[in-house]
Amino acid sequence: MEYLGLVPEHIEANLARTRLPWRVELTNSRGDVHGGTLMSVLDFTLSAAARGSLERGVSMATIDMTTSFMAPATGDLVIEGRCIKLGKSIAFCEGDIHDAAGQRVCKASATFKVIRPRPDGSGKVGTD
Repeated sequence: MEYLGLVPEHIEANLARTRLPWRVELTNSRGDVHGGTLMSVLDFTLSAAARGSLERGVSMATIDMTTSFMAPATGDLVIEGRCIKLGKSIAFCEGDIHDAAGQRVCKASATFKVIRPRPDGSGKVGTD
């Protein structure tokens, strides 16, 4: 996310907020922030909302994400993610992207696999 310039602003249990400063490198041929960029920052921010409730070392793998593009994304953007249900192995999250004027430009829902470190301390990741 560093390459995209995404700035984490706030992460806590079940809630994450990030900011994406506008850069020409992130735009499509019309000058709007590219949809693939929007999906990438949503994926990060939504999974961060779930990770905010978990112990250090836990990671996430995206199972699915549904994204609706509602308006052109221009200028600096704020991304908000919420974890609406966190189970032992699956997290369900939703989130939005708003432009500087507060207009919602994109929304998403996602399901993540919770990946915990193995208890043997091997450094390998377990999925159960």
